[in-house]
Amino acid sequence: MTRVRARFWWALVVGLRVSVVSFAAENTPHQTVGVVENLPVFQIQAMARVSYPMAWNANRGEDFAAWRARVRERVKLRLLAPPPSAPWDAVIVGEEDRGNYVARKIVFNLTGDSRVFAYYLVPKRAGRSPAVLIQHSHSGRFEVGKEKVVRPFGVPPEKLAAAEALVAREYEGRFYGDELAKRGYVCLVIDALNFSDRGGAGGSGQAALASNLMHAGMSLAGLMAWEDLRAAEFLAQQPEVDPARIGAMGMSMGALRTWQLAALSDRIQAAAAICWMTTAKSLMQAGNNQTVTQSAYTTLHPGLLGELDYADFASLACPKPMLFFNGREDPLFPQAGVEEAYAKLRAVWDSQGAGGQLVTRTWPGPHVFTIAMQEATFAWLDEALASRAP
Repeated sequence: MTRVRARFWWALVVGLRVSVVSFAAENTPHQTVGVVENLPVFQIQAMARVSYPMAWNANRGEDFAAWRARVRERVKLRLLAPPPSAPWDAVIVGEEDRGNYVARKIVFNLTGDSRVFAYYLVPKRAGRSPAVLIQHSHSGRFEVGKEKVVRPFGVPPEKLAAAEALVAREYEGRFYGDELAKRGYVCLVIDALNFSDRGGAGGSGQAALASNLMHAGMSLAGLMAWEDLRAAEFLAQQPEVDPARIGAMGMSMGALRTWQLAALSDRIQAAAAICWMTTAKSLMQAGNNQTVTQSAYTTLHPGLLGELDYADFASLACPKPMLFFNGREDPLFPQAGVEEAYAKLRAVWDSQGAGGQLVTRTWPGPHVFTIAMQEATFAWLDEALASRAP
């Protein structure tokens, strides 16, 4: 009986101790809260420690071409494992006459892993034409991808309606891929993984998709970059295309894909990036889209932001003609971050005597690509690629 009582009192004392320790852990000033509004409480300190050591710095005295070659290879390592290649084996599966150009739906082996549908717009003209690889946006809409920039045909009514609604909201009702084709450009646009004909995970499954690719030694953003490199190579090999006059263009996520492609591919001679350029630090604010949604998985390369900021990465495209537009009231990209990134870009292009090849501008308005912005971009692209003509 005495032994039973002793055990009882000992259990009571231990229980009280656990309670006291637990209470102390929750209330001691030595314990910090872990996460607030999706951000670690040490986010500011962590970002302050990042110095972007691989960024171009004219004061180091390093040859720019050598820096670009070295850092480009480093970036490609951060894209993680590339998919295998395969013969294109392209087939036309649909065609629509659109006046002075033809819209084709094609299917080809983008990689050894993925055979994909694409829209391929070809002007009705003799000889080879300049071309644009168009990168579609994210926009939080997964039922459409390539259909965000080229008017779809042979699709269910609901897909056409979704495409028209997005284009009305973001592009003032104009499919700008079709506009480029009217102006004499061959245009190619593919679906990024998880969009339109390559869909499946949607918005709720983006993180799971990215995680599952990581288990295979790949990343979602890296795969998109590798696929864009393959698409540029495919476009350059088409008989209708002048390989010396290939541009890239995109808005939002498509803009990031555009400038990173220009940074990594010698096939791209000029590029226009609409509504995606800023600093990493400016995005790490409570409530910013990058901190509250899973869309960041389409833009983040593991470890790269510890070495290069976004503008540093884009600077690998120097001295190519590059255009960057942002909206002044765009809630996704704080204006201060945009201006800081533009200043970084300007410093690099100026350091190489190529300041005239860089256009940076903020426009009134939010996260949109208005007709006025489109017209300015098309005029710039005409000049940039015309200067590359033989």
